Amino acid sequence: MEISAGEYARFKTLLEKQSGILLGENKQYLVISRLSSLMQSKGYSSMSELLDASERIGGTGLLKEVVDKMTTNETLWFRDRYPFEYLTKQIVPEIKRKSLNFRIWCAACSTGQEPYSIAMQLDEVANLNNAEIIATDLSERVLNKAKQGIYQQIELNRGMPQDKLSRYFKPTPNNNWQVIDRLRTKIRFQPLNLLNFPYAGLGKFDVIFCRNVLIYFSNENKTRVINGLVNNLKPGGYLFLGASEALTRDCQPLSMVRCNPGLVYQKSV
Repeated sequence: MEISAGEYARFKTLLEKQSGILLGENKQYLVISRLSSLMQSKGYSSMSELLDASERIGGTGLLKEVVDKMTTNETLWFRDRYPFEYLTKQIVPEIKRKSLNFRIWCAACSTGQEPYSIAMQLDEVANLNNAEIIATDLSERVLNKAKQGIYQQIELNRGMPQDKLSRYFKPTPNNNWQVIDRLRTKIRFQPLNLLNFPYAGLGKFDVIFCRNVLIYFSNENKTRVINGLVNNLKPGGYLFLGASEALTRDCQPLSMVRCNPGLVYQKSV
């Protein structure tokens, strides 16, 4: 399979429009590696045929499959540690002084490791019945896995402490592990494209996690997404970005709070 310069440019435009993912130059090899099997199964012999079918009326399902194949779902448990520790040591006590209930949104939740990590941390310092956790992602495939909460041992080896594995998982008949029902029922998983503004239907949140997804976006889309997220924060609410992500110049003003290590952004009261 080969991709011409024109086909690659057309594909880049379509992918960014649908998902926000901005491919760099000379990434044809990545497209080939991720889409070859899909094209073969669908009977398309060229990228142009795939693009034509994706853009055709009635090609919505195929387009979703294409975007899903191009989405990076790299994730692990308690990634970077400090967001989860700062959440429970600083933010939750602060929220509890003002309100009994609190809401957390995990945007771009992938296969569920981040929202479940949040729920485990909260369970150790608060009553989960007072918490509402919303987890969203563009890919319905990864959302289905997240809802099931079933993981192989190799997936759990990526950051899951043994004490939490014993406390929050149960073994399955095929030697995997499933998150216990008490945690799974506290998280509402639903599809959401971060490019579909505004996010008014989700309501306001005390804390929003949107980590390690904006690195794939253009500065323009980063700004639009961050401003959309800020609009969904309560006054004094917190926004966690990935360790290598930062606000852009045209973002709404937020205060930078150092977690030592790491940082979080806070909306003014």
